[in-house]
Amino acid sequence: MIWVWGIGLVVTMLLVIAFTAIPLAAWWQRGEARRAIRLFHKRREILEAKFFDLAQSLGKPRGLRWLDCEWFDETTFARDKNSGLLTAFVGINVRFEAIEGGDMEDVAAVTTVRDAVAVFHFNQGSWGTGGKALFNMNPKDALVKLVAQFEPVPMV
Repeated sequence: MIWVWGIGLVVTMLLVIAFTAIPLAAWWQRGEARRAIRLFHKRREILEAKFFDLAQSLGKPRGLRWLDCEWFDETTFARDKNSGLLTAFVGINVRFEAIEGGDMEDVAAVTTVRDAVAVFHFNQGSWGTGGKALFNMNPKDALVKLVAQFEPVPMV
């Protein structure tokens, strides 16, 4: 008869763990997001400079050299649905010039200012970037277009 009580106790403990683990994980994730977002704003100037340096060095778009990057306040935060990685999409305008002797040298549209989104990731307690830009969109558009991969993080 005592084994029935033991099984009942184990089942009860499993139910308590199941019903508290999910809300605790969500609570922890929201707290991590709040801390990460505060850190992003605190380090934003450094992150912007790092992004620009990396983006310039990538050689994309081909045949163009990055001249200038105008940063906007508009930032959208999202979480990767698979990895859980927190991501920031920041609105930018980019100006290019053609590289001498390249394919784009005679293209008139080279000097047109381009809307884009700078991408940043929060990993192991710090923000970083690979210099990746998503062109012809703003941060909200990025979330809409990447809805299969990212879910918005509410600003709480």
